Amino acid sequence: MNPKDLFLLSFEALVDRKVRTILTILMVVLGSSLVVILNGLSAGQADFLQKQFNTLAANVLFVGSGQRSLSSFAPPSSNSIIINNVILSKIKSLPNVLDAIPVYTGSAQIDSQGNTQRVSITAIDPSKLPIELPNLQYVEGSTVRSNDRSAALVGDTVVNPQGAVNAFVTLGQTIKATYTYSDSSGKSVTVTKNFVVSGILKPSGNTGIDRSVIINLDAGNQLLHKLNKYDQVIVAATTPDDVDTVQQEITTQFGKTLGSTTPKAIMAVRMQTASGNAAFILMVGIIALIVGAVGIVTTLYNSVTERIKEIGTMKALGAQSSSILGLFLVEASLIGMMGASLGLIIGIGGGYIMSIFTTSSIPGGGSPVHIPPIYNLLDLVKVWILSLSLSVIAGIYPAWKASQLSPMVALRRE
Repeated sequence: MNPKDLFLLSFEALVDRKVRTILTILMVVLGSSLVVILNGLSAGQADFLQKQFNTLAANVLFVGSGQRSLSSFAPPSSNSIIINNVILSKIKSLPNVLDAIPVYTGSAQIDSQGNTQRVSITAIDPSKLPIELPNLQYVEGSTVRSNDRSAALVGDTVVNPQGAVNAFVTLGQTIKATYTYSDSSGKSVTVTKNFVVSGILKPSGNTGIDRSVIINLDAGNQLLHKLNKYDQVIVAATTPDDVDTVQQEITTQFGKTLGSTTPKAIMAVRMQTASGNAAFILMVGIIALIVGAVGIVTTLYNSVTERIKEIGTMKALGAQSSSILGLFLVEASLIGMMGASLGLIIGIGGGYIMSIFTTSSIPGGGSPVHIPPIYNLLDLVKVWILSLSLSVIAGIYPAWKASQLSPMVALRRE
């Protein structure tokens, strides 16, 4: 039997059992599309993390009280100390330290011409921002006024909230910041302060800066009621090669009372977590593919049972066992090819849809982060081949079973 006849007979057999065939193909589609979606989202997340890492200077460390350096939302450990100007001076005096930049952080409500938005507040010497973000750029007309308590720089995400038609703020506009805290007696105190937008940052790739309103230290101390207690110190080492040495010096000088970390360490933890999550959820997709393969076994085995007399007739007319084997393997291959191809198409489209619904929310306010999927042609080809291979493997036993039927036994079967 030539390949063309095998293909036509196999295709007709699938059409004759169209409902069962469609359901089996859907199983393969589900598995392959799920693998494609998960691969695309994982690659997109890895690319996003790498871009964030590339925005940071290689020679900086982030120092905070106790474990605050690892997460600005985690409480300090019992061994932590308050970072004030005395501690700041000691850090600056350490060998291989080029500069130490104090930072206040908080979250406040911003009112702009009747519109409100909750954003992060970063209080820092604005002229020192390029030390942390070497590639930082501003829109045309922006000015950095480090000594002006009423001046504010606004991140791109704050200016252009997701889904908004018009910009939230413009250059030269006055905005009002409202911050609420509890005093020593537990009474709620509200502080408001007006700022003039002197500069707007272009997208930096650093979500912490892009979603922030940046003011100078004095304004931040007053608005956020920090009482000269810094939340973080950005330490610049003389060279990137000195970062580990500086980190060790800080540990030697302050022990566990101060925690320090580097962009490289932060990114390594995030990448490791992302890789672990990706491996786990990818297994879910492979399991779905295996379920699809089981469906193919069931479909083809039932097909063998239903077509015993047909197989017997073909053998009586001279069909070889190899031809019967090939017939059912072609059926399995057709199911795999159609399922894998549809799975790639649906998976690519589904990845973009899933990325919208899985947009990450940012603690403390700010627009969510949208991470689009990234599809690699080689990965897509691998998924297609995997789906087809599992389908063919699933069809081997039913095909072998059909090829071993005796024509006399098959023809006597009622």
